[in-house]
Amino acid sequence: MSVYDRLGVPTLINAKGTATRLSGGRMRDEVTEAMADAARHCVDMADLQAAASREIAAITGAEAGYVAAGASACLLLAAAACLAGLDVARMARLPDARGMPNEIVMVRSQRNGYDHAIRAAGATIVEVGLPDRHAGSGVRDAEVWEIEAALCEATAAIFYVADANALPDLPLVTALASRHNVPVIVDAAAQLPPQANLRRFVAEGADLVAFSGGKVIGGPQASGFLCGRRDLVMSAALQHLDLDVFEDMWRPPSTLIDRSRMKGVPPHGIGRSAKVGKEEIVGLLTALRLFVEEGDAVRHARWLELLRNIQAGLAGTAGFSVRIEGAEDRTCVPTLVLAPADPQCRVEAFINALIDGRPSIHVDASRRAQNLIVINPLCLRDADIPPIVDALTARVPVDDGWLS
Repeated sequence: MSVYDRLGVPTLINAKGTATRLSGGRMRDEVTEAMADAARHCVDMADLQAAASREIAAITGAEAGYVAAGASACLLLAAAACLAGLDVARMARLPDARGMPNEIVMVRSQRNGYDHAIRAAGATIVEVGLPDRHAGSGVRDAEVWEIEAALCEATAAIFYVADANALPDLPLVTALASRHNVPVIVDAAAQLPPQANLRRFVAEGADLVAFSGGKVIGGPQASGFLCGRRDLVMSAALQHLDLDVFEDMWRPPSTLIDRSRMKGVPPHGIGRSAKVGKEEIVGLLTALRLFVEEGDAVRHARWLELLRNIQAGLAGTAGFSVRIEGAEDRTCVPTLVLAPADPQCRVEAFINALIDGRPSIHVDASRRAQNLIVINPLCLRDADIPPIVDALTARVPVDDGWLS
């Protein structure tokens, strides 16, 4: 009996991907074993974070790194670092950012629900540009001069959401920021693969970059990491670590925190709500090492085999046309795309039937407006293939509905 059986919680087949609402992905045995080993011992968390910083810096090419409870938590810490710097009085005041540079400039077309994390630190987001190309009303988006026009004495940072279609290009933004001595925070939570992106954004001039640990990397769901400038990572650490300690007993590792730059020991910072355990830190570092060792080509081949096995199981099925997207691109996550043979049969009812089935199967419904079902291989196992095939072949399109 599994722990979920004891709790009365049904397990499901996750063909959607590493969505938090579906509990994220599955971790490799090496990761869970490392986490179990970490749980058996006590360490100074600052020492552990200093070790994490070394590992992350070596992999990303950044000056330093830091682990927190997910990419969103890392964005909160990044914003707090840019607002407070190494000023302990400012750290103590956040999220009250009055009287300090508190504006973070952001391209309007890059706004999304995750910028809650930026505002939670106390920052005010200043939008620039009109997303005409997204609205279908033109071809323009924000341009560098518009970002520059928004910079002023109140500017604390520029926030950039990395995406293949993001404009302006990041090197143009970081060059501008460098001229004005303004840090750039990059949200790269879901920008893996390709593996090269672990180093790309720092190489392109970003000052802080946030990655998710629980997506493609395969670490704990409640993990993410920052990489970037040492002074900003130091500020993030100071606003995250447990600092309920007498000053004469405070011995942070110098590779993470330079005490000579501090006026005193800061109080608990705004990042305490982003607390991460020793188990998550060790699990994230283990998963990150395995991710780098595996490489894009082997990883892509593993995902592709799962999708091809589903495709083979659906051969001869009259209900759907089936294709694999991204089969030749090793820098992406390939997906299986299904379209009803009868376009009058809408996929919404079918998707909900999969969810309500036993086992419950969750697919990627992001393209249901196009009447398409997408299967993502990130969280699938070989054992998931037969029930997926059975569920997809159990219903056939009839007129404007589905026959079980």
